Amino acid sequence: MPGQNGRAFSSRQYPCEKCPLRPLPVFREFEKQELAFVSTFKKGELAVDKGATVLVEGNHSAHLYTVLSGWAFRYKLMSDGRRQILNYSMPGDLIGLQGSLMGEMQHSVEALSPMLLCVFEREYLPELYRNHPGLAYDITWIASREERMLDENLLSIGRRTALERAAYLIAFISSRARAVGLNGKTPVRIPITQQHIADTLGLSLVHTNKTIRKLIDRKLIVWRDGGCEVVDGERLQELARWEGLGEDRRPLI
Repeated sequence: MPGQNGRAFSSRQYPCEKCPLRPLPVFREFEKQELAFVSTFKKGELAVDKGATVLVEGNHSAHLYTVLSGWAFRYKLMSDGRRQILNYSMPGDLIGLQGSLMGEMQHSVEALSPMLLCVFEREYLPELYRNHPGLAYDITWIASREERMLDENLLSIGRRTALERAAYLIAFISSRARAVGLNGKTPVRIPITQQHIADTLGLSLVHTNKTIRKLIDRKLIVWRDGGCEVVDGERLQELARWEGLGEDRRPLI
């Protein structure tokens, strides 16, 4: 089945009824009729290579996606090539909703690692809103949650020091990753570079490197090939003056 940008959607490796994410305690249970609708809403799965662009700013998308596995980041580019990373996506996150509701994407999405995405067709959204108010509320909740994350990111850039910003970002990503089981029985390894951190926090790469070194010296994180691992999440949160995610069970479309 042809997909966006010429990609082919695969047959379902994971039927919705056997989704590996649904048993996780972070996600709410579906009603039987909701699960039946989402099962028909899903049109296939899309495998994405690390570094591939999933969605492009300014383009129209006929699809939206739920991350089944892997990591990605959302970003905007300025005309001179400078990049601002807005947020990070991981399993259970819905991406492409903005393009589905507003006509074209206002940001791009790039894969930080190999990914597997559940593919949904935009044209079925009206039926979701019309016949499944519980799922419609879920999409509203997801949009509101994204707004809350951006509020916290704005607080970081506006008021936190560089050290507090870095501590918050790493603690935030790590907490979200643990909630969706990305760590298993080992510490979460966040597959980002210091350039990603610089582009998220609005710092120069040199300043970012010095800031990360301070977190390493305090034994809060370690930096290995392939990313960052958190050693002491509680002290990272304290340093960032951040109270944590504070989320109950959340939707999974």
